[in-house]
Amino acid sequence: MPQGSEVRIEVEGKPRYILPLSVNKTITVGGLSGNTIIEINNNKVRIKDSPCPNKLCIHQGWIDTGAIVCLPNRVLVIITAPDIKKDLDGITG
Repeated sequence: MPQGSEVRIEVEGKPRYILPLSVNKTITVGGLSGNTIIEINNNKVRIKDSPCPNKLCIHQGWIDTGAIVCLPNRVLVIITAPDIKKDLDGITG
């Protein structure tokens, strides 16, 4: 995946935040099961805490490309680049 410069946070499929990856910030978003805490620091992002039962999203740790999904709480954290064409996929590229 290409290196991104923005963090896009979605809850239940709807965008909540688009923030620069370069900003150090902690954000709390409410999901289906409760609050998920997302931390951006040193051009990386992680889910710091979430009410989901298995905590798989938390165990994924810090990322600088790709995405973290908390399926039980319906929270999606994606690292994107503003100049990437969103209507193209890996095949049509």
